[in-house]
Amino acid sequence: MMHKMRGATAAGVVAGITVLTLSILLGMADAAPVGHHGTESTFGICHSSGSHDDTAAAISRRVLRWVQRRAPETPHVAVRMDDPYLGINCYLNSSQHFDSASVVKTIILATLLNKREREHLSLLSDRERQLARAMITESDNNAATALWDQDGMKNLTYFLHAAGMNNTQLNPSWGLTRITAQDETKLLRDILLRPNTVLDTHAQSYELKLMAQVIPSQRWGVSASTPIAFTLHIKNGWAPLPYVSSPWYVNSTGAFTTTNSARDYTIVVLTSGSADETTGITTVEDVAGPINRALAGAGALFGPAHSKPYPSWNIPDEPVPPAPAR
Repeated sequence: MMHKMRGATAAGVVAGITVLTLSILLGMADAAPVGHHGTESTFGICHSSGSHDDTAAAISRRVLRWVQRRAPETPHVAVRMDDPYLGINCYLNSSQHFDSASVVKTIILATLLNKREREHLSLLSDRERQLARAMITESDNNAATALWDQDGMKNLTYFLHAAGMNNTQLNPSWGLTRITAQDETKLLRDILLRPNTVLDTHAQSYELKLMAQVIPSQRWGVSASTPIAFTLHIKNGWAPLPYVSSPWYVNSTGAFTTTNSARDYTIVVLTSGSADETTGITTVEDVAGPINRALAGAGALFGPAHSKPYPSWNIPDEPVPPAPAR
């Protein structure tokens, strides 16, 4: 449950944005200017360390084009994409903080799994498994609160430090935890996909399996144009924060896996300032779709470029209080 709230944050609407204005905004992002550094080439917001410079350049152009087009509806967007196989990494505002909403639930589960490993207990209890499944696959808030309380701030802090997620800022109200696209990529790439000392392979497989079973109404976002050859592991978050009258945070995080684990990649898109969930979803999918299509290459088959709306859309994914009376 939401225990306490921050003051409302202003979210301006960017209208009639120009290419010049966008370039000024991107000057505050993580992207380096176009250039060559050793064996790595930089194209706008993307870096290429292999033989796929054209793909990196195309992704950068397309992402920036869609961020520009969607700016009047969604003024704040962060993007982080990592494809080790192609040697392409993209960064846009990836160190900027966003309220997590239900994206934090992957941290809650990973903390529990890490705690069990440190206690030399490899298996969760039946109750914990039931709560974990409800929390991840259906974004159940009561389950999240129960496991958040069970984890405790000490273990959550320990996990973040062990995972190298040092820019994530926990909040007693879990939905107000502040996340970055870079830290979310560390969770997906370094903790859930690669061998590490934080989660063993059994724990990794368990969390990824639940993320692959998220219900259809919550599989929007970075799922746009998922290549048919890949399995998507996703967790999203959506809510007007900190009050029901606030603009929406709409966030999507996903790992894409296939039978060749070397081919796995990740995409994180975080947004704020949208008028509602549907608007934010459109922005995320307009940004993520071109990334998926470019990474898969010519001749690949894809899923839908946009998700069909569900009746549950535009309902906050967690309890959000009204703004305080003035």
